[in-house]
Amino acid sequence: MITRQRLAAGVCALLAALAAGIAVPAGAVADETTAQDAPKVDLVLDVSGSMRTRDIDGGSRMTAAKQAFDEVVDATPQEVQLGIRTLGANYPGNDRNTGCKDTAQLYPVGPLNRTQAKTAVATLQPTGWTPIGPALLKAADDLTGGNGTRRIVLITDGEDTCAPLDPCEVARQIAAKGIGLTIDTLGLVPDAKMTKQLSCIAEATGGTYTSVQHKTELSGKVNQLVDRTADKVVTPVAVNGTDQCATAPALKSGLYTDREEFGQHRFYRVDVKPGQELRASVSVLDDRPVNPDYGVTLRAVTLHGREIVRGEATGAGRTDVLSTGLRYPKPTRDDERAPAETVCLQVADSFSPAAGVKTTPGLPLELTVDVVDGPDKASDVASFGLGRGWWLLGALVLTGFLAGLVWGWVSRWRVAVWRTN
Repeated sequence: MITRQRLAAGVCALLAALAAGIAVPAGAVADETTAQDAPKVDLVLDVSGSMRTRDIDGGSRMTAAKQAFDEVVDATPQEVQLGIRTLGANYPGNDRNTGCKDTAQLYPVGPLNRTQAKTAVATLQPTGWTPIGPALLKAADDLTGGNGTRRIVLITDGEDTCAPLDPCEVARQIAAKGIGLTIDTLGLVPDAKMTKQLSCIAEATGGTYTSVQHKTELSGKVNQLVDRTADKVVTPVAVNGTDQCATAPALKSGLYTDREEFGQHRFYRVDVKPGQELRASVSVLDDRPVNPDYGVTLRAVTLHGREIVRGEATGAGRTDVLSTGLRYPKPTRDDERAPAETVCLQVADSFSPAAGVKTTPGLPLELTVDVVDGPDKASDVASFGLGRGWWLLGALVLTGFLAGLVWGWVSRWRVAVWRTN
């Protein structure tokens, strides 16, 4: 006799089989790798007059910073090229123009001589202004060249005093260059205004902001950031999408970065041969205040504008990153000798800036493209999402129909037996 439990178990098994048949495998990373140069870190230290304040573990902020630097220099991995830049270290006067140019390279970015680096930091005395914006621009120049990971670590105890050169806008300009440079910020005994500014600087480049109240927190966080720079990562390639597919850049498998204006469409082209599968994803970072209710769309379309498949994501409130993706297999039934199909990838967003927020440069986006050999015919995934495994769906429907007939027959038989008894 077919029991309810057996029937339920059978349906669950069929559902599991269907799920296995249409499961989407994780996107593969392109096999091609390129040799990377040594990772680089530029530590940017605030040496302005306020660093004399004694409110970190009974000592001055400058003392805490020097101790942290000594520990970081000792722990820096051999493969990391380290540099040190100061701001506000040399000019003690009141002339604004001069004070806002007071940034200097204390130790050049390169192979680390630990003794020389420590000696250079030991001589510093809190002196002048806080030109964060100019210091970040110079630090970006310190890190030019090579294709390795690049990171600026800014340590300060106050917001910039050299407006109108807004350091947050400076960070956005650095990010817009597409040079794969991250800025991390650490605020010593911060207030609300400083926290807002340092958070904005970090967010603009995908970095982090950390509030520091103790010496151990400072040295621990800086060590963590330096170690992170030594990790092997894929550096995105800067690319400029266009407003139409015909003029869009042709992309191969890889990781790309671009900027997109609010409400703008950006096009990119990818060639897909018969038997291959295109896998693409995009992430858009809202690096400034935006209005709630927004979305990101990634579409694959033909050269003539016909949509093949799309991926969509929506958000509301404050979501830092919005991501979506898609998959498109070029059917193996197509003539394998046929030329590759040009697929147009269109990225669109529905972000709108909050009142008073600048719209340039555009929002940073990261696009992943992977063209791989397609799955076999039995498990291929079509642009609908169910794929060519329609027979699995048919089997499920047929099995459900037969199970319903059997269950109905068994129920009627049990009722007949009950009546005769």
